[in-house]
Amino acid sequence: MKLRLALSIALGCLLAGTGSLGQNVADVEADYVLVGGTVYDGSGAPPTVQDVAVKGDRIVAMGQLTAKAGTKRIQGRNLVVAPGFIDLHTHSDNSIRQKNTRANLNYLYQGVTTIVTGNCGSGPIQVAAYYAEIEKHGAGTNVCHLIPHNSLRAHVMGNVNRPPSAEELQRMQELVERGMQEGAWGLSTGLIYNPGCYAKTDEIIALARVVARYQGIYVSHIRDEGAGLLEALQEAITIGQKAGLPVHISHIKCSGRAAWGKSAEAIDLIRRARELGLRVTADQYPYIASSTSLAATLIPAIYREGSQKEMLQRLEDAEHGPKMRKAIEESIRRHQHGESIRIASYSKRPEWNGKSLAQLAREQKRPVLDIVLEIERNGGASVVNFGMNEEDVRLFMRQEWVATASDGSAMAPSPAVIHPRHYGTFPRKIGRYALEDKLITLEQAIRSATGLPADILRLPQRGYLRVGYYADIVVFDPTQFRDRATFDKPHQYATGVIYLFINGQPVIAEGKYQEKLPGKPLRHQISRTD
Repeated sequence: MKLRLALSIALGCLLAGTGSLGQNVADVEADYVLVGGTVYDGSGAPPTVQDVAVKGDRIVAMGQLTAKAGTKRIQGRNLVVAPGFIDLHTHSDNSIRQKNTRANLNYLYQGVTTIVTGNCGSGPIQVAAYYAEIEKHGAGTNVCHLIPHNSLRAHVMGNVNRPPSAEELQRMQELVERGMQEGAWGLSTGLIYNPGCYAKTDEIIALARVVARYQGIYVSHIRDEGAGLLEALQEAITIGQKAGLPVHISHIKCSGRAAWGKSAEAIDLIRRARELGLRVTADQYPYIASSTSLAATLIPAIYREGSQKEMLQRLEDAEHGPKMRKAIEESIRRHQHGESIRIASYSKRPEWNGKSLAQLAREQKRPVLDIVLEIERNGGASVVNFGMNEEDVRLFMRQEWVATASDGSAMAPSPAVIHPRHYGTFPRKIGRYALEDKLITLEQAIRSATGLPADILRLPQRGYLRVGYYADIVVFDPTQFRDRATFDKPHQYATGVIYLFINGQPVIAEGKYQEKLPGKPLRHQISRTD
């Protein structure tokens, strides 16, 4: 069977070539043929109308095809056929392993076939064990993993504000090397989060050099996305230059009014680095709001050292307490006195979900600071922060080196009033910004979700529709492919995906989930170079 499949792929390559535009091919042996769809191959090239044949987990032919009897034919007329979308930035590390969310339905209905975990410096550091668990139970989508710096540093040093000792740095380097050997795709940092925020640039360079030996990538939630955006971008670029590896900026944005309008300068900075030969790219979700914890949003890093209990004790300290309160109040002021921060999920009082800090303060007849401190004393909350400008979002989106990524996670509907990006990122980019607003072409929008992220990761044989590549394919109706999730009602699945193939299996057919878990861990397989 394997020999016959290999011969079929080889024949398809000879007849159709390695690109997307095939030829007339008769008697194709295939499980499925997508007939007459408008094919966007992931390269950014204009579409072509042709057939795509799938056998096993591969694309075996493209062009004007005649298939053998017994092949299932799927009509693609007036539908878009594209590579499955690759989400470079998710936080599905835990949820992709849990029974009620491992199907990753909120991403399947967006056309996503591969997700990347370990982002913002957070996630499992035992890469082999993580992949093995996914392999054992299955997943709705494929999974690539990054080595998370924050989790790594916490494992070796704890949540402390100091440089590592020589022995601690060596231990981190050893863990990075092991992670790369076990199939990680690179190193991620989250430099606004504990304890990564305490790391100096030299520490990150030392770890990134290990990644470079395995041809991995450095991915960063940079140190400042606000007023210090340009300096933070330069730090990431410097790390790439000195460590000798590609740099990828997570969820690029201009956050907070002090940063609005800096997108042009940020783009120019990255452009100049690229012109010098450095591989610098970014990803973006198409919204004007971000989402993270309340603490990371409002409490300066200097006060977040140690445990949650230790942080709260500082509030009562005669020396640090007043300074800490003043710093939090200043953060509240910068966020429109709490108007721009909305509670997404607060377990102690779920009725607060969906309300802004300012609204809660008015209802409670209390200062916003009191609301913030109450929440932190009760375990904290996640928030949605409306801190971006639409024009900056649009300018970043138009850059050829900016991929689409959600910054979301696999989840099931719940009372939390979360960011809609978990359910709507990819159809929003394609449906609203490409098809409706025509800010970018459909081929560019599709490339930003397919070929570009595959190139960024150097992910082989995915991200493009080519003969011999894995059959990760989305078929969607361009008139119906839209995000339905809103900031007020976020738990709404996207519409318009008619078929979704992952590793050759139809996980969505005729618009319905097929109760399959065809995803698998994708291991980075590059030997060390010195």
